[in-house]
Amino acid sequence: MPRADAAEKLDTESIKGWLSGRKGWKRRSNKLTKDFEFPSFRDSIVFVNRIASLADDVNHHPDIDIRYSTVTVTLTTHDAGGITDKDLSLAEQIDFATSAQ
Repeated sequence: MPRADAAEKLDTESIKGWLSGRKGWKRRSNKLTKDFEFPSFRDSIVFVNRIASLADDVNHHPDIDIRYSTVTVTLTTHDAGGITDKDLSLAEQIDFATSAQ
């Protein structure tokens, strides 16, 4: 029996529709990914800390890769085996966090 809080994997059309209105996000197999560029390493870390707070608030944690001033964020819902509304929602919150610098 599925967990009550389990998210359902989205279909390709839903994901394509969401991506069409979002700058920079790409689908890589069953994951969403986006590179964020910052003026300095310190700014990258500040951004990652914002993501950590957002992720903890919703108990959904992205993969984060930091390469000096570039931060790559990757989202997927492992329990569902792909992209869910949880990923889309956190992606939108992350985009908003970049505008709050």
